[in-house]
Amino acid sequence: MKVYVLNGPNLGRLGTRQVDVYGVTSYADLVALCVDTGAELGLDVTVRQTDAEHELLGWLHAAADEGAAVVLNPAAWSHYSIAVRDACAMLRGPLIEVHISNIHAREEFRHHSVVSAVATGVICGLGVDGYRLALRHLAAQAETAD
Repeated sequence: MKVYVLNGPNLGRLGTRQVDVYGVTSYADLVALCVDTGAELGLDVTVRQTDAEHELLGWLHAAADEGAAVVLNPAAWSHYSIAVRDACAMLRGPLIEVHISNIHAREEFRHHSVVSAVATGVICGLGVDGYRLALRHLAAQAETAD
């Protein structure tokens, strides 16, 4: 199963940005965690991060065209980007929305995600382990589909 792990703005700063909220895991460590977990599970994982909304939209369109699964941390775009939400709605494969922090325990403007309504599932507040859980879920779903 092809899985794209896509990350939005500021996630490239993991390990240095608000470590009290996002932890000390670096972005490079997150990439390794996703690729290694995917390999263990027999998934073909590609991890990407961008601070440019149009680039994320292009990746989501490509995933839709391929029918690939997506693990998405839309970051700040979660809360207001109808363009990201609409691109997610085009996906034919499963979409797991992941947030490192618990968005419901933070500032009020972070409590709502426009992406959640079109996601297969949402994981938030479990740190970077949320990515591992999302990949495990996708692998389990792929096994039951075979």
